[in-house]
Amino acid sequence: MPNTFRSTTTRTAPAGHTTERLAIEATDLVKTYATGRGKSPVQALDGLSLTVRQGEVFGLLGPNGAGKSTTVKILSTLAPADSGAAVVAGHDVARHPDAVRRAIGLISQKSSSAPMMTGRESIILAARVHGMSRHEARTRAGELLDRFGLTDAADRLTKTYSGGMLRKLDVAVGLVARPTVLFLDEPTTGLDPEARAQMWEEIDHLASVEQLSVLLTTHYLDEADHLADRLAIVDHGHIVAEGTPDALKSELRGDSVVVEVADQAAGAIAAQRLSSLDALDDITHEGRAIRARTHSAAGTIPVVLATLEQAGVEVASATVSRPSLDDVYLHFAGHAFEGADR
Repeated sequence: MPNTFRSTTTRTAPAGHTTERLAIEATDLVKTYATGRGKSPVQALDGLSLTVRQGEVFGLLGPNGAGKSTTVKILSTLAPADSGAAVVAGHDVARHPDAVRRAIGLISQKSSSAPMMTGRESIILAARVHGMSRHEARTRAGELLDRFGLTDAADRLTKTYSGGMLRKLDVAVGLVARPTVLFLDEPTTGLDPEARAQMWEEIDHLASVEQLSVLLTTHYLDEADHLADRLAIVDHGHIVAEGTPDALKSELRGDSVVVEVADQAAGAIAAQRLSSLDALDDITHEGRAIRARTHSAAGTIPVVLATLEQAGVEVASATVSRPSLDDVYLHFAGHAFEGADR
């Protein structure tokens, strides 16, 4: 199991937050799911701990199956933990679930909108469920429809909405009761680039202007890099690294080298030959791609190419870049992000 890294460096704190004020605190969460007779249970969470400060966007980054959605389910009272403890908005999740539900908004992976209801009806229903009067519910619906640019489509059935419009409606419903903590579970999955950019802008606004505490789960590296004040990399149910995106990347010295060879059979040969070079560290091999780190890319790349040429390995491409979150994931989880699904 890789060592967990906890960065002591953080980005500039959002206005009004202090390190003492926590919106979410989870300690040693464990969750196991039964998979049927004769099959081994699946451990979704294996002692996961995290803290989210007030007014920040905290990203849970990991591939599908890493435990991100299970974490959200436990913190939002939708599923009990087998063990561990969690406090959200000052309320113990296990002891006071109703108080937690009144303080949070939740946008799940799949849209919760009923296809035979209009956008306006969807928001009004959510408002009524939260105890608002009919007048208050209609007023709040109007505010949110206007805010998310859905006024013109307010009285259309949601089955006619595009994916981007549905996600906007989901967020509007999640904000009906003016929560202090917002859970966004894979909020941009399936969105086109324009809708995704609009969602990013809205999430930025929620944290920086409205001072909501946002727990965002994502399997998009660029999304976590762009949005998160701090993030935790989740692998097989536990956190392997935590800190600001910049701090995590700066921990990795030197450059990232990626060599892609002509075929998969040559990949293993290439990885074996390159592992003998002192200038390369953290060498991994997946399919046609060999990844490594080096302190001197300018001097190393010619040596890499010459070594592979001598081995009779045809190189399709060789690239050098500064450390990315993919490199961070590889370093701490021990495998590349795109190959991490289980």
